[in-house]
Amino acid sequence: MSAIIEIENLTKKYGQRTAVDALSLTVEEGDIYGFVGPNGAGKTSTIRIMTTLLEANGGEVRVAGHSVRKEPRAVRKAIGYMPDFFGVYNDMQVWEYLDFFGACYGIDANARKGLIDDLLELVELEHRRNDMVDSLSRGMKQRLSLARTLIHDPQVLILDEPASGLDPRARVEIRELLLELARLGKTIFFSTHILADVAEIGTRVGIIEGGKMVATGGIEELQQLVMPHRQVKLTVLDHAQDVARVLEAVEGVSNVMALNTKPNGERARFEFEFVGGDEALSALLAHLIAEGIQVVHFSEETRDLEEIFMRVTQGLVT
Repeated sequence: MSAIIEIENLTKKYGQRTAVDALSLTVEEGDIYGFVGPNGAGKTSTIRIMTTLLEANGGEVRVAGHSVRKEPRAVRKAIGYMPDFFGVYNDMQVWEYLDFFGACYGIDANARKGLIDDLLELVELEHRRNDMVDSLSRGMKQRLSLARTLIHDPQVLILDEPASGLDPRARVEIRELLLELARLGKTIFFSTHILADVAEIGTRVGIIEGGKMVATGGIEELQQLVMPHRQVKLTVLDHAQDVARVLEAVEGVSNVMALNTKPNGERARFEFEFVGGDEALSALLAHLIAEGIQVVHFSEETRDLEEIFMRVTQGLVT
C-alpha cells in the first residue's frame, strides 16, 4: 500500500478565525477513510482545499502524487468530488445529466453511451434513465451525483457528507454502494458527522475537532489508544467465591466487581478490566477453566466509535 492522499500542516483561516489548524493526515490507496467531526469542525474547508476549490493559508496537500497548489489540473483528473449539496440541472433527463458531464471531461460521444449505461446499472438507476432529474428522490439524486463523480474513472472519490439528510434506507444503499466502489479499486475519502456510517464501512478514521486532528487510525487502533483496558464480562455456575481470588492473581486484571452474589441458585456474574491482546485474553479463559471455575459466559464488551469520539473530543487524547 502507498499513500494516495497526504496532508501536511494544513491551515485555513477566515479572517481571525482558524477553520483548519495545522492538520496532517495520510490516506492509503484502497482505504475507505471516514473524516469525522461535528458541524463546524473544519471538514468541508479541508475537502474544498483537497479538491482545488479553496486556497490554504499554509501547509501542503498531495493527491495521487500531485500537489493541490502546484498541479491542480492533475489533481482534478485524479479525483471524483461529490459536494455536500446536490447541484444539478433539473430540466435534464437522468442520462442527459451524465452525458453532459462526460462531455465536460472530453469523453467521446460513442464511448459515453456505454459508460452511462454501466454507471446507471452500478447505482441502480437504469430504470429511471429517461426521467427528469427533479423527479428523483433525495436518495436517488445522491446516487446520481455519485455516478457523476465516476464518469472519468477517477482514482480517488472525495465525498462531503454523502449520507446527510437521507432516510435510513437510502443511507444503507449509499453505504453498500461505497463498499462496492472500494471493491472495484477506488480509494474513498468521505466526511460525516454520522458515526454509524464510519463504523459500518470505514477501514480507517480521522477525528477532527476545532480544526485540529485529535485522533486517526483504524477503529481498533483508536480503541486501544483511548481505552487500553478491555472490559470483560464473566458468568459462572459454581465456585463463585473463588472467582475474584483467581482473577486478581492474574497479571493485567484489575477492578474485579461481583455483579450479584448468586442469590437463589442463580448464576454469578462478574465484570473486570484487562490489559492484553487476544492471545492473553484467551489464555485467561483457559486459566479460569483449569482452576475449576465453571464458565458459562465470557465476553468482551465492545467499545463503539461513539464512545471513542466522545473521549477524544473531550480532551482525553491530544
